[in-house]
Amino acid sequence: MKSQSIVAYGEALEETTSDTPEPKGREVLVKVSHCGVCHSDVHLHDGHFDMGGGNQLDVKGGRKLPFTLGHEIEGVVEAVGPDVEGIKPGDDYVVYPWIGCDDCATCERGDEHYCGKPRQLGINIAGGFATHVLVPDQKYLLDRTGVTPGLAATYMCSGLTAYSALRRIGEPGPDDKVVIVGCGGVGMMGIQFARALLSSAPLAADVDPGKLQAAQGAGAAAVYNPKDEDAIKQVIADTNGGAYAAIDFVGSESSLAFASSVVRKGGQVVVVGLFGGGFAMPIPMFPMRALTIGGSFVGSPQEAADMMELVRAGKVDPIPVEQRSMDKATQSLEDLRQGSVLGRVVLVP
Repeated sequence: MKSQSIVAYGEALEETTSDTPEPKGREVLVKVSHCGVCHSDVHLHDGHFDMGGGNQLDVKGGRKLPFTLGHEIEGVVEAVGPDVEGIKPGDDYVVYPWIGCDDCATCERGDEHYCGKPRQLGINIAGGFATHVLVPDQKYLLDRTGVTPGLAATYMCSGLTAYSALRRIGEPGPDDKVVIVGCGGVGMMGIQFARALLSSAPLAADVDPGKLQAAQGAGAAAVYNPKDEDAIKQVIADTNGGAYAAIDFVGSESSLAFASSVVRKGGQVVVVGLFGGGFAMPIPMFPMRALTIGGSFVGSPQEAADMMELVRAGKVDPIPVEQRSMDKATQSLEDLRQGSVLGRVVLVP
C-alpha cells in the first residue's frame, strides 16, 4: 500500500509504503480509484486554522506522522471482514468519511459527524491519498451507481457540506432569496444543490470575476462582487430589503461581513468555510435585527444517503472536476491554498 503522507506539517507530502490492511469484523478494504482534494486538507497540512488576530488553532494533535490525508473517497471493494454481508470484492462505492465512535448519545442520534471521539477518514485515521483505505464498517459505503467516476468522491465533503447547509435554512418561500457567498468548489456545489432544493435560483457573490462567470453558467440568478462599493446595496435592492439567508462558503472576515450585511431582518447566515479570521458585531444588533448566525459542519450519514439519492436521480448538475495523478497531491494543496482551483481536483492513484 502506497500513500502520499504528511511527514512534517507544512512540508511537501512524501510517498510512504506500508502493509496493506486486512479487514476484520465489519471492516471493508477499498482500493481507491479517486480521492478529492479539499480545502480542509490544506489546513490539516498546515497544522492549524487561522483564528484571526494573529491567533491559530493548532490541529496537530490526535494523529501520528506520517499521516495520510484525503476524505473524499471512492473506489472498489478489495476485501471484506468476516462479518460483512451483501458486499463483495469488485463492488464500486463512495465512502462516507465523517465517522464517529458509534457508541455515544451523539452517534445514536445519527449525528456521527458531531461525535467527540471521531474516527474520520483522512482527519483522524488514514484517508484516501493512497492506493487503499480501510473503512471501519460496511454501513459507510454508499451507492454511486450512475454518477461519473471521480465526481462521486467530491460529494462526500463539498457536496454533503453544501447539501446540509442548505437544509439548515428551512424552506424559503418562492419570493425568498438565498445568497451563495464564495463560488469555489464547495460554493459551486451550493449553487447546484440550491437549484435542486429551492423554489428559485440562488444569487451568488465572489471577488473573482472568473468564478462569478462560472456561477452564472451554473444557474445563479444574479452575481455580485463584494469588492464593488455598491454590492451590498444592490443585493438589498434586488431582494426587496435583503436576502432570506446567506451561506458563507469562504469563512473569512470579509465574506462573513458581506453575508451578514445582505440578509434582511430575521435573516439567517450559515458559515461553512474555514478560511479563518475573526468576526465581531455589537450584541444589541442580534435582537434588533433578529439575526441568526450559525455554523454547519459537513453532514450526517442520513443526509449523505439522501443527497446521493438526489444525485443519482440526475437532479444535480455536475461541477468541473480535474483529475490528477496521486503524486500531484502537494501541488494540488498549494493550488487550493492560492485559490487557483475552479471546481474540484480529484487524485487518481
